[in-house]
Amino acid sequence: MKEKSILNTNKSSLPSLAFCLLMDAIGYLSYLLPAWGEWADTLWAPLSAFIFYRTFSGQLAKVGSLVNLVEEALPFVDFIPSFTIAYCYMRYRMKKA
Repeated sequence: MKEKSILNTNKSSLPSLAFCLLMDAIGYLSYLLPAWGEWADTLWAPLSAFIFYRTFSGQLAKVGSLVNLVEEALPFVDFIPSFTIAYCYMRYRMKKA
């Protein structure tokens, strides 16, 4: 039996919605630390962008990871669920094709 990776290595498949929701929830955790939350985002932003790039494929991965990096790094903007939005976009594109 083949073991599945959390990160998407098959470029034609879609990551799970649960994974995308989890990644967005991790980004929201900084709100639980009032004084340290924005500082924690400076650590989370590059990691989140890297995971986004490895999870999605093509132009969405390139542009989305950059948008994700900026969104997580900027103060008071990291409430946008970028992984979930990308999931919905990919799902829409797959149904349309």
